[in-house]
Order: sequence, then C-alpha cells, then structure tokens
Amino acid sequence: MFKITAVLFFMILIFVIYSSYLKKDNGVEDNKIILGQSCAMTGSATDLGRSIHNGALAYFKYINSIGGVHGRKIELITYDDKYEPSLAKENSLRLIKKDKVFALFGEMGSPTSKVVLDVVNKYKVPFLTPYSGAEFLRKPFNPLVVNFRASYYAETEALVKYLVDDLKMNNIAVFYQNDSYGKAGLRGTEIALKKRRLRLSAKGAYVRNTLSITTALNFIKRVKPQAVIMVGVNKPSIKFIKRAKKEGLVNTIFAAISAIGSEILAKELKGNTDNIVISQVVPLACNISNAAVAEYKEILEKYSPDKSCNFISLEGFLSAKLVVEALKLNGESLTRKSFIRSFEQLPNNALHGIEIGLSPNDHQAMDSIYLTTFKNGELVAIEEKK
Repeated sequence: MFKITAVLFFMILIFVIYSSYLKKDNGVEDNKIILGQSCAMTGSATDLGRSIHNGALAYFKYINSIGGVHGRKIELITYDDKYEPSLAKENSLRLIKKDKVFALFGEMGSPTSKVVLDVVNKYKVPFLTPYSGAEFLRKPFNPLVVNFRASYYAETEALVKYLVDDLKMNNIAVFYQNDSYGKAGLRGTEIALKKRRLRLSAKGAYVRNTLSITTALNFIKRVKPQAVIMVGVNKPSIKFIKRAKKEGLVNTIFAAISAIGSEILAKELKGNTDNIVISQVVPLACNISNAAVAEYKEILEKYSPDKSCNFISLEGFLSAKLVVEALKLNGESLTRKSFIRSFEQLPNNALHGIEIGLSPNDHQAMDSIYLTTFKNGELVAIEEKK
C-alpha cells in the first residue's frame, strides 16, 4: 500500500511539473515571440512615432534574419493611436486580449503611456521602453515597466545647468504641452531653477495635437526671456520658434528636450538654426565612432534603406536591442517573470558602446544626457565645462 501511494505521489508530482513547463505566457510560441506596440503613426507626432517604429523594426528584422532568439523570431504588431490616450488604451487592450502579445513595446508619449499603464497593471503585462521620460513611469517603482531613456527631470536639469551655470542666464521661460508630458518638463525645470534659487520668468502652454501657440507666445514674449525651455513635440514647437523669432526674440536661446525631433526641426527651419540647444538621451545618431551607433547605421541602411539616421530611430533601435539582449540572457524557457529578471541581470556593456544600468530596484537603463546645438547647419555636441 505504501509503495502504491509513493508511486502515485511521484506520478502526480511529475505531472504538475510537466504541466507548469507546458504552460506558457501569451505571445510565446515555439517559433516566435509576439510584441505589441501602440504608437503615433499619423497625426501631430507622426514623425516621432514612425521614427521609433522604424528604428526598432530594423533591429528586429536583422535579428530575425539570423534566426531570431533561441529559435524564435520576433513579431511586432503595431497599431496607430494618433498620439491620443483613448486610442492608445483601446489598442493596448486589443493587443493583450485579442492578439495575445507577450509584452507591450515602444509606446510613444507620456499622455498615452499614462492610460496604458492602468491596462498593464491590470493584466500584468511587461511595458517595455516607452518613449517617455515622465516620472509616473519611474516613481513609484513598477516591476512591469522597463525604461530605456533618462527622465524629463534629467533633461531639464541638464538644460538649466547649461543655461544658468555655464551661460549665466537668469531670465528663463517655459513653453510646454498642456498634459502629463509637458507638465513633467515644466516641473523638472522649476525644480532645477529652485535648486539655483531662481524662478520661471514666464510660462505658456498649448493643447496636445494642435498648433495653437499664440497665447503661449504672447505670455512668454512679454518678459523678453534669455532662454525658453521647450517641452513639446515638433510641429507646434517649430511654429513657436518661427513666430518668436519673427516677433522679436532674435537673441533668445530655444532649449528643447529630445522629443522635439532634431532632424525634423533643422529641416523645417531651413537653416535658421541659430540659438537652438537640444538635449538628447542617446549619442549623435550618425557618429560611427561609437560602436552602438555604427551598428545602428549599418543595420538601418540594410533593413530600412529609405530611412535616414536620427536620434529618435536610434532610440527605437537601441530599445529593441535591449529587449533582444534580455531575451538572449533569459534562455529558451521564457515567461514574463523570467524575462523581467533577465533585464535586471544585463551587464552594463550589453549594448556595446553605450553603458546601461539595470537592477531589481532600478528599471531605467540610461541616465546620460547629451546636449547638442547647430553649427553651420550641422548638429554637434556641446562640450561639458569642467
């Protein structure tokens, strides 16, 4: 009787272990891993959304061309949310419930990410490398969220440090998008100024997905600022700069955070790029002296030959590579929990040319900020003063 019971117990134990092994999270199949992306493929932020998508897709295509990761190719399903939160939420629910994705990847924007975060928390799906530096993706710490880029607080601190500490300015205004994205940059600027015992001279906002910048410009130009820190997307920001210069702010420095889209800005301003400073979260996008950038340029030319290199697609590319490195480290037995742990165990040199830092208590890969400006129409790095 004892022997029969022992054998029965052993068989049940084997069955339980085998069943748990067979049970996989959604989006993991024998030959592929399915990721989902809601992104602005049309609308006011289309240039940003498409660049993120193109950079990531180029790297995934490359990985698939050499057999994928542990025999699984990566499929990226992308839906257009037009940079609207309601569509982002709808798309994310569709990706999770209908398409059965393994993880959400590359959401573009803070207002969209904010609503998607509720979906992520409800369904316990990893939320990978959103294109946002908002604090709500960092604090409080959320184990499901893996950020690639530095925060908006870090970007605005770097800009204020340059304007105040290096250029000795004290009359600074902010032009911002009136939502969670713009307000994060506004708050970051206020914190950085307060640290230096300064206050904003003026601020002006515009409504997301509009070009209504007149009221903001009128508020700001009254104080004749030495600098305007800009926390907006490219089209309204470009319109603001053009109008501001035309209406008298010819010596003002326009200091924008990375989401403005440097290459698009240069193209739209048609060479009139004097007095513009832009913070970046990745190195110069065509500087092949950096190993990570050289790889990006080579793969982009092969898998997206009609796309030119730019900061936004480089961020998408490196975000995709970060995901792939975590998949490699994870091994064949892939679950959402083991996948998140793999990010936390990645070495600092995982991206080969750009240092990262991830841990069980820190899910932000990058902390570096690179300040840039235009010289003879070309974007160059601003050397940090020692």
